[in-house]
Amino acid sequence: MTPGPSARPGDLILLVGTRKGSFILTGDAERRKWEIGPLQNPGAEVFHMCYDDRDGGRILAAANSEIWGPQLQYSDDLGSSWVSAPGQPRFSKDSGATVKRLWHVEPGPPSEPGVLYAGVDPAALFRSDDGGANWQEVAGLSRHPTRPQWEGGFGGLCLHSIVVDPRTSGRMWVGISAAGVFGTDDGGATWQPMNQGVRADFAPEPFPEWGQCPHKVLSSRSRPELLYQQNHCGVFRSDSGGRAWKDVSEGLPSRFGFVLGLHPRDPDTIYVVPEDEALGTEVGGWLRFVTGARFRVYRSRNGGGDWEALTRGLPQTNAYLHLLREALATDTLEPCGIYVGTTSGQIFFSRDEGDSWELLVEYLPPINSLTCARVV
Repeated sequence: MTPGPSARPGDLILLVGTRKGSFILTGDAERRKWEIGPLQNPGAEVFHMCYDDRDGGRILAAANSEIWGPQLQYSDDLGSSWVSAPGQPRFSKDSGATVKRLWHVEPGPPSEPGVLYAGVDPAALFRSDDGGANWQEVAGLSRHPTRPQWEGGFGGLCLHSIVVDPRTSGRMWVGISAAGVFGTDDGGATWQPMNQGVRADFAPEPFPEWGQCPHKVLSSRSRPELLYQQNHCGVFRSDSGGRAWKDVSEGLPSRFGFVLGLHPRDPDTIYVVPEDEALGTEVGGWLRFVTGARFRVYRSRNGGGDWEALTRGLPQTNAYLHLLREALATDTLEPCGIYVGTTSGQIFFSRDEGDSWELLVEYLPPINSLTCARVV
């Protein structure tokens, strides 16, 4: 690991959001030589970062500052300089609502250059048509008739997952804790709850129309109608664009977990990290760490039909490690690389689709998110 980065077109970059700012790691084509850049967005808790490659390459960060509040920031020079968006995602003054945190930022489809989406707490979706400079609330979701019944999870009422269909204009899905998955086919004018078959073990009705707690929702770019979610109550798969879900948790040591990853080319290969959850009454909070204190990434090559534990190079004793919902990423190289970040500041990665693992970096602040991209 050497100081940097000095990324060039074609290089791999790993965007790391942490509790104290962000970092950009640059890797070569072999993923054997890595450079780590200086602390970016200092003083802000960066919940998520993304790389928009549609117009020259722009890094966007969902930064949350105790002083300046939630700020969407972007960089057009790979982190050398940053700009706070002139028009931030904000509710109208007459709404009485305040954006507490920015949770996720997602580029729109290739057919809509300049379009970006941002998810916030309290759960709402914002859209930008100018690359992130200005934002407008997607009112169709905020005014959904079920909204008065939405309740937040442990991390608040947050819209943390945004899935855009790259092929069908106006089609997208969002994941909200703890309201469930909602989808639209008309660009956000109307939304439908899409939670059939998803458990809510904490609710009076175990299979409600809405009120589930998805932790992460993703879809395959090659098969956008194929959706996966790591939920508070299991791992689920939908082959119908979210209209119905199948429980694929059998074979995992725990139904609970946060992270989810998809192979970039094989839509049936997915990755999760099961965790244990218990109420730590003696310390007054929740205790969450990898199941059995053994760091195991689980891979399925048949869409959740079977699972295998990937452990080579990962700590298998006294591993009281915890991963947040955005802290697993995959790259597009061959073979596919997998990256996982912990709240203890370590990043483990695999160059062979999870068969073996190495420690990439440690001693970072608690990691909120990881995102991989190729520099254009």
